[in-house]
Amino acid sequence: MPTVSRRNRRGDSPPPRTGSSEFETLRAFLDYLRTSIAAKVEGAPEPQVRTAGVPSGTNLLGLLHHLTFVERATFLGDRVTDWPGTFQAEPADSVADVVARYRATVERANDVLDGCTDLGAPVPRPRPNGPAPSVRWALTHMIEETGRHAGHADILRELIDGATGR
Repeated sequence: MPTVSRRNRRGDSPPPRTGSSEFETLRAFLDYLRTSIAAKVEGAPEPQVRTAGVPSGTNLLGLLHHLTFVERATFLGDRVTDWPGTFQAEPADSVADVVARYRATVERANDVLDGCTDLGAPVPRPRPNGPAPSVRWALTHMIEETGRHAGHADILRELIDGATGR
């Protein structure tokens, strides 16, 4: 197990204390979690970033790759037919590639959300699998999904090189 040095300890960023509306609060928490998980993956060393840290096969790079697909399905209407396959990045993909693709997807998702004014309205996206969820449901789901995997990423990154903090 790696030894945690002072240089590998990042200070924790506190959760957002912003948002006078429900919409602003949900968006702020989602963006906070998105930033946290991208930072966990960014700069992680090869090949450990793709090495399974637990018996299920979960790896750090795969978590961010998966979240890219979840963002695209939830906010952009992409259809995903192999969810388990989204947990593995392509061998040719570098850490920088996966992080950049995630950030670009988040930017596109935020463009969609910028046009939303009613949390009860459906997400304005193509509907490949039936009706779109409400904006409230989509934001809440993405907070849960991103938060869950950010916790996994915290543990995996610490196992890889001792880096801690958000």
